[in-house]
Amino acid sequence: MKNWLINNFGFSKREYNGLLYLLLLILLVTFTPYIYQYYRYKNQISTPQEKLALQKLELVDRYHRKKYENTRNEIEGSNLKQPVRYFPFDPNVITEKEWQQFGLSYKQAMSIVNYVKKGGKFYKPEDLKKIYTISPEKYEALLPYVSISKIEQPDKKPASTYTKKEPIIVDINAADTLELDKIKGVGAAFARRIVKYRERLGGFYAKEQLFEVFGVDTPKFIEIKDQVKIDLDGIKKIDINKVEFDDLKRHPYLTFKQMNAIIQYRKQHGPYKSITDLNKVLILKSEVIQKMAPYLEFN
Repeated sequence: MKNWLINNFGFSKREYNGLLYLLLLILLVTFTPYIYQYYRYKNQISTPQEKLALQKLELVDRYHRKKYENTRNEIEGSNLKQPVRYFPFDPNVITEKEWQQFGLSYKQAMSIVNYVKKGGKFYKPEDLKKIYTISPEKYEALLPYVSISKIEQPDKKPASTYTKKEPIIVDINAADTLELDKIKGVGAAFARRIVKYRERLGGFYAKEQLFEVFGVDTPKFIEIKDQVKIDLDGIKKIDINKVEFDDLKRHPYLTFKQMNAIIQYRKQHGPYKSITDLNKVLILKSEVIQKMAPYLEFN
């Protein structure tokens, strides 16, 4: 190597020696901190008691890592696509793994199981329609297999001392927090959350969007869905050919990258003519475009 450097780069013997010293110095500076930490750590653990304590810590660490890996593998395994298999079942007693055998995801199955754990009951097969996570197609497929054991209808609750809320129907695109508070199952704090999320959206176009409000699960949705209505005229439209980043930045359906991509594509290719033009923005998935469609206009 010495001859190669001298022949190709014209190094003198003195320059060659200087280059070697420089390389050794760089290696020394690079690895000195690691060597220092190693010997310092080694010297700190010198007594048998300290070594025993370290071994115990390592065993505990291994145990927790193994437990974490087993839990993660169990969850990942439950999310693997399994062949759909139907069998007679009672929806009041089956587990989330049995729900998954019908083709439901882990999240969908747990939603139904949690509904039952919180006191929800299926009194007849048609009650499956109440569960938002079960699509009409899946309901039709499950219906022939439903076999519900006879259970008694819950007794009527004794009259309470507080004043009951009268049944009303409220337009959630126009109501303020005081009107929303009149809905049975909606309190003041929950009403504020609905209004806050409605302002970010620009209005609701489907009742099922209430699931996106923090705190709404299947039982809560079932309780309030018949007390609300939606006036589509209350939706605030976004002119996609004039909108700027600041106008979009609070919308919950779009990420910052997607907002920027929409604006940049318009600047480069001209105005959008219809909703199908948004499919040309590669970063936008079809589900996002579908969710955004009711809020867009193309002037």
